[in-house]
Amino acid sequence: MRAKTVLSSVCFSACGLLLCAGAGLLAQTSPAPSDSAAIASQDTANDLSVAVGKTVLVDTTWPIKRVALGTDEIAEVHGTGPTEIIVRGKTPGETSLIVWDTHGGRQFFNLAVRPSTAALNDALDSIRRELRTELPGQPLKISAGPGVIYLRGTVKNLDGAARAVKIASAGGKVINLLNVDVPDSDPQILLKVRFISVDRTKEAKLGLNLSSTGALNTPGSLTTGQFTQPNINASPIGNLAMGLDIEALTTNIGGQVLAEPNLIAANGKQASFLAGGEFPYPMVQGGSGGAGASVTIMFKEYGVRLNFIPTITPRGTIRLQVAPEVSSLDFADAVTISGFEVPAITTRKVNTEVELADGQSFVIGGLLNNTESDTFDKIPFLGDIPILGKFFQSMDRIKQNTELIVIVTPEVVAPIPAGEATPQLKFPTKFLPPNTGIPMNNPDAKTPANTLPPAPQTITIEKLKESMKPEQPLSLEGGVAFGAGGGTAAASATTTSSDQ
Repeated sequence: MRAKTVLSSVCFSACGLLLCAGAGLLAQTSPAPSDSAAIASQDTANDLSVAVGKTVLVDTTWPIKRVALGTDEIAEVHGTGPTEIIVRGKTPGETSLIVWDTHGGRQFFNLAVRPSTAALNDALDSIRRELRTELPGQPLKISAGPGVIYLRGTVKNLDGAARAVKIASAGGKVINLLNVDVPDSDPQILLKVRFISVDRTKEAKLGLNLSSTGALNTPGSLTTGQFTQPNINASPIGNLAMGLDIEALTTNIGGQVLAEPNLIAANGKQASFLAGGEFPYPMVQGGSGGAGASVTIMFKEYGVRLNFIPTITPRGTIRLQVAPEVSSLDFADAVTISGFEVPAITTRKVNTEVELADGQSFVIGGLLNNTESDTFDKIPFLGDIPILGKFFQSMDRIKQNTELIVIVTPEVVAPIPAGEATPQLKFPTKFLPPNTGIPMNNPDAKTPANTLPPAPQTITIEKLKESMKPEQPLSLEGGVAFGAGGGTAAASATTTSSDQ
């Protein structure tokens, strides 16, 4: 009798269940149950296990009518007699077996096919060889459980742990119980930035205005338009008066900015630097419900700013995301809003990403701008007269030159050893001596109370990954609006106007 291989779940005849491994047989000696007893236990599930390539014999009290197997890819069923069947494992996995008997009873089996012991040992030996080859000198052990591979030992780093798990997964689901050597501290990168800007402007002006009261007290003027002509009133006694106003002006304007911010950050971490301040500026907001518009004071940062993220690459170079900026207040282009004078901001900034070796430098920003403008005016006909025509001409020449250079230099640095002197500034005058005379590093002696415990040699992978998570970001204040209804605002300034 050959069983059908369809459906899922397993049903066996009531009561009389006998299991044999291989060719062995467990005899059933109990009396045959009644039909009512068979019906009462017909939905009871039983566990049935067999190894790949092995067989298990299932005996029943009543003749078998029909057999159903969940999938024939995991196991196969053969009938050897009216009351017995043989189940043979094919591939590791789980399925269901149902057996019906001629008396109307059925029984379910949860059939588990486990790997063959010989095949499993061969697979484990192969995994051990690969682990010794790929991770030499690192003590790793593997063992097998029901459907899983346990991986133990110590690896040098997280990359080695990931490689070990990948190799062990060839034998099935991996339970990672590895430890990892405590890594060295992350390198610290010092970024030196030189921000150099030079502005030069030259301006030359030449022009004249000719004015007269006129022969009959009728004022008049003749101008080249270079600058505003003077106001000539008629002579009260009727005299003829004339005036010549000449302007010849040469202007040289020069300015330079040199910013050298230096900042240290850990590998892969962002660092920010600002040397400057915040200036208040008004924000006009429209009113509602008949109320006038309100002016809320905001604060904007300016000064020397540096933001960057250094990352050490596998090549040993340093990849930089860097954004230096130098800004200053410009009252020449200021605007007035509701009585508030709001200065403009002159800004020089760069935002880029470069890659350098330790100590190398890059000019990440460079600009050379030369502009020249000439304005020439003359009085028609009079300005064309040879020699004398120069008095009826005006000239305005402006030359501007701007040079901007930004240089970055990253360096891998180490902290100043404990006990060595730290850099000190040279102050123009000495500060007052402290009142107490107690040093800030009290107590000086190293005791268990002020000494960190020794670092462990190894930790679990979970603890190492937890320690590598980003810390809670700092709460930085800047650009905060202060106004009416600010609640916790440190300061506020609000004005109301009905004729905005």
